[in-house]
Amino acid sequence: MSLKPHDGFVFNHTMLRIKNPVVSVDFYEQVFGMTLLRKLDFPEMSFSLYFLAKLGESDTPPTDEGERTQWTFSQRGVLELTHNWGTESDADFKYHDGNAQPQGFGHICFAVPDLNRAVAWFDEKGLDYVKRPDQGKMKNVAFVKDPDGYWIEIVQPDLLGGLGR
Repeated sequence: MSLKPHDGFVFNHTMLRIKNPVVSVDFYEQVFGMTLLRKLDFPEMSFSLYFLAKLGESDTPPTDEGERTQWTFSQRGVLELTHNWGTESDADFKYHDGNAQPQGFGHICFAVPDLNRAVAWFDEKGLDYVKRPDQGKMKNVAFVKDPDGYWIEIVQPDLLGGLGR
């Protein structure tokens, strides 16, 4: 069997630009249970990168900085939050969420084991909804917004067997 050029490729991360890292990192840690894997600062270019992922109980990131960086870039399903320094101090600053015109980027997605329980959790946390599971033509799918207005789709996989049929 011959190797293909793409053998071994791993989808590692998606990047979102954020206004305030304190608010956004806390949101993804507290609401979605993600763990900050690594923060990288680039003072000469005035920005920082925050890499978060939903880790399993047996996942233990290395403590050595270099090893931890390599480990972070070998994971799957990582969310990179990019903070351009100073945006947090500008009351009028806002990133385009990709869903307003002109449309581009759409959303990220979390699969959950129990959609109703997740919705109750989001309600408790006071999240803003784009769409609740019982709204619109597509049922059993929710969309919430993160602090920067990016859309997050919420799905329960076992409820979606008939989707698109």
